[in-house]
Amino acid sequence: MELPHHEDVSPGTGSLPPRAWYATSDAATLSLNGPWRFRLSPTADTEDDTFAAAGYDCGAWDEIAVPGHWVLQGHGAPRYTNMLYPFPLDPPRVPTENPTGDHLRTFDLPDGWPRDGAAVLRFDGVESCARVWLNGTELGDFKGSRLPHEFAVGELLRPAGNVLAVRVHQWSAGSYLEDQDQWWLPGIFRDVTLLHRPEGCARDFFVHAAYDHRTGTGTLRVDSDVQGHVTVAELGIDAATGEEVAAAVEPWTAETPRLYDATLATPGERVALRVGFRTVALEDGTIKVNGRTLLFRGVNRHEFHPETGRTVDLETMRADVLLMKRHNINAVRTSHYPPHPAFLDLCDELGLWVIDECDLETHGFGAVGWRANPADDARWTPALLDRAARMVERDKNHPSVVLWSLGNECGTGRGLTAMADWIRARDDSRLLHYEGDRSCADTDVYSRMYADHAEVERIGRGEDDGPDKRRRLPFLLCEYAHAMGNGPGGLSEYQQLFETYDRLQGGFVWEWIDHGIAHPAYEYAYGGDFGEELHDGNFVCDGLVFPDRTPSPGLVEYKKVIEPVRIEGDGPSGTVAISNLHDFADLSHLVFTWSYEKDGTTVAEGALTVPPVGPGERAEVDLPSPPRRDPDAETQWTVRAALAEDTAWAAKGHVVAWAQLPVEYGMILPVPGGATPTKDADGRRITLGAASFDARTGALLALHDREITGLRLDVWRAPTDNDNGMPWRPEPSVAARWRALGLHRMQHRVEAVEPTGEGLTVRTRVAPAASDLALRTEYHWASDGSKLLLRMSVTPEGDWSVPLPRIGIRFGLPGAAGRVRWFGGGPGEAYPDTAAASLIGVWESDVDALQTPYVRPQENGARAAVRWAEVGGLRVESDGAPAFTARRWTTEQLDAARHRTDLTPGDTVWVNLDIDRHGIGTQSCGPGVLPQYELPAGPRPSSLSCIFSLTDG
Repeated sequence: MELPHHEDVSPGTGSLPPRAWYATSDAATLSLNGPWRFRLSPTADTEDDTFAAAGYDCGAWDEIAVPGHWVLQGHGAPRYTNMLYPFPLDPPRVPTENPTGDHLRTFDLPDGWPRDGAAVLRFDGVESCARVWLNGTELGDFKGSRLPHEFAVGELLRPAGNVLAVRVHQWSAGSYLEDQDQWWLPGIFRDVTLLHRPEGCARDFFVHAAYDHRTGTGTLRVDSDVQGHVTVAELGIDAATGEEVAAAVEPWTAETPRLYDATLATPGERVALRVGFRTVALEDGTIKVNGRTLLFRGVNRHEFHPETGRTVDLETMRADVLLMKRHNINAVRTSHYPPHPAFLDLCDELGLWVIDECDLETHGFGAVGWRANPADDARWTPALLDRAARMVERDKNHPSVVLWSLGNECGTGRGLTAMADWIRARDDSRLLHYEGDRSCADTDVYSRMYADHAEVERIGRGEDDGPDKRRRLPFLLCEYAHAMGNGPGGLSEYQQLFETYDRLQGGFVWEWIDHGIAHPAYEYAYGGDFGEELHDGNFVCDGLVFPDRTPSPGLVEYKKVIEPVRIEGDGPSGTVAISNLHDFADLSHLVFTWSYEKDGTTVAEGALTVPPVGPGERAEVDLPSPPRRDPDAETQWTVRAALAEDTAWAAKGHVVAWAQLPVEYGMILPVPGGATPTKDADGRRITLGAASFDARTGALLALHDREITGLRLDVWRAPTDNDNGMPWRPEPSVAARWRALGLHRMQHRVEAVEPTGEGLTVRTRVAPAASDLALRTEYHWASDGSKLLLRMSVTPEGDWSVPLPRIGIRFGLPGAAGRVRWFGGGPGEAYPDTAAASLIGVWESDVDALQTPYVRPQENGARAAVRWAEVGGLRVESDGAPAFTARRWTTEQLDAARHRTDLTPGDTVWVNLDIDRHGIGTQSCGPGVLPQYELPAGPRPSSLSCIFSLTDG
């Protein structure tokens, strides 16, 4: 049976051969972006093809923006799946219920449009299958959603009244190749452009620009379909196409993205080029550029905007790259398809290493044991080769692209080998990447996802099992540190491994941005919020930036962990070691400063002279003599490295790296005492200095006139996405174990309330229902008449095999919304394995601003190592440096919320002071918490000491 075009496994018909993309030429162009008329049909077999003919009356049709997705413009709804196809696996067939969008655009040629030569109609991205007509003539059809397709249209154009018609099917055979862990968003989502192709135009060309690091010589050859000349005025180059010329050049690297303006002139066209000289090689078992081994400090990037989906404008792309550069990111994997070509222009200009990934993923076949996987079915090989060619030909002139990737999570098969063979034959100047084949038969690197720290270390040592070829290859974590919700944890330990073993060449955090779609009811929607029966929930919200591109704490942590300058030293001795971790740049572009802080406040500061340390080198420098030492204060040095001058990606003074070096930890907690507890006449209250307690339960009620409610031991937190783990894992997540034990509903039994001459002791037993495990808790209160001292001890009872989420106290402060000040870690949140970026100082914030706005609410907002905090007129001090959290809803309310809009602030601020906390890890799609960051319940007792007083205000 002959299949309709959208179910045919072929890549399509009528398209021109792929070629290089370029932004600037003297040939005329006409953007066809803008408002188009639109009609949606429920199936692909609509018989009305007359809309493509001239004179068709589309007055009753709606209007949508192109580029854009119709499901984000009021027609149907998006749907999200991670791995599973949202339709039956019956390749290449797709459901009859196949939303189909007809698009119409009428346009005139602008005045001055050349009447000679040819013209090309270009589509940069259409999901998932398009059929195209111009002035009633069918041009062809195509699949390959994130790839360009061009049609010759010169003979069909009219001066005025041109009718462009495009029918787009949401589902097609191509959908089986595009199962890429993202929203399914049909439509014409990238640019549509008409390009004049004058006689003698450049057509396709390939810029070969290599660099010899031994001699400093660059070689340039531009191969062109149409012969012409290449000029690089700055280098004095004027050469024929196909001719190789040499010159002394500055090389291109991601740290020093030197580009040379050049021109390719053919008889009919002048094309502006930006040439970067660099050489990529596999040498000594590592990926090298210009003779030096790279360390990727990378991120995976899906194209996404919360309002327009995969339609991303140039300003947003630039904002992404600037944000990456400002957070020390040096590499991008274009997961899992070639991005808009303008993004690669920005990577060339501003400096990012790029793994360019083909528009190919068949992950859903894994659910059926990879049966009928297109990657190993010869019928699909032409489609795979077409996708490889369209990626390589479009992007081959970008110096930022250093590896081609065959695709993502496609299993293994003959089609992938065919793609690798074709790419190598076409471009031997780059390396090949693919993660899904452990044999590495078709790749130049050994790539893995989410390998844990121990396995990564074995690989670094060369102790991993596997074929000999694989053990000789460099290793990349193409995905790691799943940035879903609160986290990821364990970044510092991964980075230490990358910097220890040459074979480990870094990794790419998954991923850049949360894919929350703007929604009037939820603020941001995720899977299931549009009524989808099959979906993967908020697994689509796993980025280092929130949907509005605000950096998450995870991005701030990542910036700190991957700093290209390591500052270490000994605070008391005043000696600082500066290590340059750049691959190419010395430190002459940075200035170093020091400050000396006393109890979190700067008391002296100045410049620090550091030589221009070369890449991979280290220097030691001395700090000045500190101001007068104060044994009763906490003192420290803070050393910062900042940009010496404005750059293309950040302003002068932008901090690249910093470190804090403690000198003296002088805080001594005073021990208020002397007040004797007394009972009120009615026997219902106990007064201890300025504090009052419930005589029956021992609960603290107030300090002076500051009401305090519900102070008691707390071990529960609203589980993070990483706590909840992966639903496909056979073993239960840590959050599931917590709930199974009942840690979310602990019961408190008061065993004794004992006034003594020294204060008040309250003994309790805290335990989950249906269990014989318990936490014996004693609260010892003392007062000097004004301040109130709490010494709390917790002793586990029974054989605890489940770690605790947290251990500490929680209490409520009615009417306490407002400003918060604290001395401790800040300005953002930090947890045991996400605390590298926590800077000790005195900070101030609003209670509501302390909350981290994760798309799915969860535990957040803790400030680490707090010496004192002031909130709602109450001051709490501790020499145990507990973690501090304050929010206007309870943990239980936070736990129950699915979206931010489910959280309604109350009139009580709930404060947690945690002695210790379980780490975060990255088990939403990766390894769990490292052993050193787990919080075992026993057998050791835990204790907390803190002093409560009222603030001066």
